[in-house]
Amino acid sequence: MLKLKRYEVVAALAIVLITSALVLQSCNKDFLNRQPLGQYTSDNYPYPVGGGPYDQFVYAAYSSLRDYKVTDYAFISAVSIRSDDADKGSSLFDGVSYGLGGADNFPVAVNAQFVNELWTAYYGDLIYKCNYVLQQVAKDTTATPEATKTLARAEARFLRGYAYFTLERLFGNIPIIDSVLDIQNSVVPQSDPATVYTFIEQDLQYAAANLPLTWDPKFLGRATSGAANGLLAKVYLYEKKWDQAMQTAAIVINSTVYNLNTSYQDIWKNSGENCSESIFEVQCYADANHQTDYGCQYAEVQGVRGVGPQDFGWGFNNPSHQLHLAYEPGDPRINSTILFVPTPAPTIFGETFGRPEPNDSMYNMKVYLGNDPGIRSKVGGLVGQHAWWEDVRILRYADVVLMYAEAANESGQTNEALEKLEWVRARARNGNAAILPKVTTTDKAQLRSAIQHERRIELAMEHERFFDIVRWGIAADVLHAAGKVNFQTGRDELLPIPQVQIDLSKGVLHQNPGY
Repeated sequence: MLKLKRYEVVAALAIVLITSALVLQSCNKDFLNRQPLGQYTSDNYPYPVGGGPYDQFVYAAYSSLRDYKVTDYAFISAVSIRSDDADKGSSLFDGVSYGLGGADNFPVAVNAQFVNELWTAYYGDLIYKCNYVLQQVAKDTTATPEATKTLARAEARFLRGYAYFTLERLFGNIPIIDSVLDIQNSVVPQSDPATVYTFIEQDLQYAAANLPLTWDPKFLGRATSGAANGLLAKVYLYEKKWDQAMQTAAIVINSTVYNLNTSYQDIWKNSGENCSESIFEVQCYADANHQTDYGCQYAEVQGVRGVGPQDFGWGFNNPSHQLHLAYEPGDPRINSTILFVPTPAPTIFGETFGRPEPNDSMYNMKVYLGNDPGIRSKVGGLVGQHAWWEDVRILRYADVVLMYAEAANESGQTNEALEKLEWVRARARNGNAAILPKVTTTDKAQLRSAIQHERRIELAMEHERFFDIVRWGIAADVLHAAGKVNFQTGRDELLPIPQVQIDLSKGVLHQNPGY
C-alpha cells in the first residue's frame, strides 16, 4: 500500500516548505559569506525577486532529493553496490540487516529495509511533493501570471520524471500516481514499463519545453531545459529510440551552456560544484550553525571508515578490483576515482590512511575530493569530517556526450560517434599523447564496446553502471566474472517490490518475477 504520509499534516506543511529551499550558489562556493539555506529576510520574503508564489512548494520537492533514502544510503545500495564496479565495504556484517548482503551478491530480500525505504521515499515524499505543486497551481484562482504557473509545473514535472525514471529502472512494473490522492484511493495498480516510459517522456518533454536554459545566479541549482533534455535523452536511450536519443542529446550539446573544460579531478572538488560540466546536481549546504539541516549523507555513507580524525564516514560502496583493473594504462581518472588504502603517498590534502577494515583496500575518491579540510574545520565536529555539504552529481555533460556517441553508433553514424567519444577521452588525456589512444574503429560492435568501456570509466561510482549493464544485456556475464555469482537473469535486474507494500495493498500490487 502506498503510504502517502503527509495527508495528516497538510496544515503544517507550509512551515516545512519554507525551511526546505535549495542552496543557491555559484561554481565556487563561499562557505563563510552565505545566507543559510532556507532563511528568509525582509528582502526576499515571501519569495526572491524573479521567483514566484509556488517557490515554497517547489523548493520542498527539491529538498526531498537530499534524503538519505532518495540519493544517499538506500539509493547507493541499489544503484552502485549491486554493480561490478563496487563492493559493500565496511566490516563483514555491517549493513547486512539493512539488506546490503543481498545488494552485494544477490538476491535482494523482499523485506530488505533499503528497498522499502526507496519505495516509500520516492512515492510518499518526492512524487507526493511534485503532485502537490501541480495541485497548488491548479487550485490557484488569483491573478498569478500563466508563465509563472507553467514554470512551476515544469519544475515539478522534471523532478517527477526523474523520480519515475529511477523507480522504473529499480522496480520495473510500478504504479503511476499523477495527483494528490486521499488515503482511501492511495493504492494504485502497477503499470507496465512501456506505459511508465510514456508517462516519463511526457513529463520530461513538458519540462524541456518550459524550463529556462539558465537561471539567474541566485536560483542556481534549479532544473533547466538542459537538465530535462539530458534526462530525456537517457530515457530514449533505455528505450533504444536511438534517433530520438541522439537528437535530444544534441539539443544539450548545441546549447553551448555546458562544456568539458573542467578537469576531471576538479569536478569533484567543492570548487567544481555547479561548474560548466554540471547539468543537474542535488544542492547541499552545511556550516557551524546548520550542520545537518540542509546537507545530505551521500559522502558520509561512502567516506573512509576510520577512527578519530580519520573517521570520514561509514565505509560503504567501495570501488571493486574489477573496476581497478578496467582502467587503461596511464588513465589519470583512476586517481580521481579510487582512494587506495593504505595510501601510497599523501593525498591532495596531505593526508595518509591506513587500512581500517581488513577487507577494505579502496574507497570512493570522488567523495573524498569534496571533503576539503578547510571546510571541515568551519563546519566542525563529526559532521564536518563527514562532509554533509557535498552536492550529489545527478547528470554531467560527459554523460550526455557519451549518450550521443552510443545513439549515433547504433544509428550507423559512425563518425559522429567517434567524434563525441574522442571529446571525452581528450579531456581525460589532458594533452598527454602517450595515453588513451584515439579510438578509430568503424566496426559497429567494436565501437559499441569502446563506448561502453568509456561510460564505465568516465562515470565510475556515479550511479549508472548497474543500470547500464542491465540495459546492455551483459549483467550476468560481468557480475559473475566479478564474483557476484548469485545474480540470476530474469530476477535480479530488478529489485523486489517491497513485501510490506504488497501486503498492505491486499493483493493490488504483485511481486516481480523470481522473488
